[in-house]
Amino acid sequence: MSGADGGAVAGGGSGPVGIVLVSHSAAVATAVAELARGLSGGGDLAQVVPAGGTPGGDLGTSSELICEAAKAADRGAGVAILVDLGSAVLTVKALLAEGDELPEGSRLVDAPFVEGAVAALVTASAGADLDAVAAAASEAYAYRKE
Repeated sequence: MSGADGGAVAGGGSGPVGIVLVSHSAAVATAVAELARGLSGGGDLAQVVPAGGTPGGDLGTSSELICEAAKAADRGAGVAILVDLGSAVLTVKALLAEGDELPEGSRLVDAPFVEGAVAALVTASAGADLDAVAAAASEAYAYRKE
């Protein structure tokens, strides 16, 4: 296995890759998690945990909520973290740099928030490793809407 530096989680863990959705809004994070679950076909889905807003319910990001969500999503095979906006990226990068706040194998994934969440959940639920989950989420940038 690799640490929070973003490398592959070799051999995986006891379960699928977990997914954390970090948004400045608790409502948005929760809604995207629900949408991803609904569009993923049901069945035995990987963990997708929202981490939105601040502990007081305001708009913003919270290191505390992100860490709690990552621990809840972690099944030993790594955690893919998707974010909505710039300062959420900075918060997750700071947590990854600290090295001991997030579960081993946590990775910030550069992906569109909604499409990436769905792609990540479908791929993780199929049993793919962290590299494949991150790639599927990132490939969602190429989805054409015309």
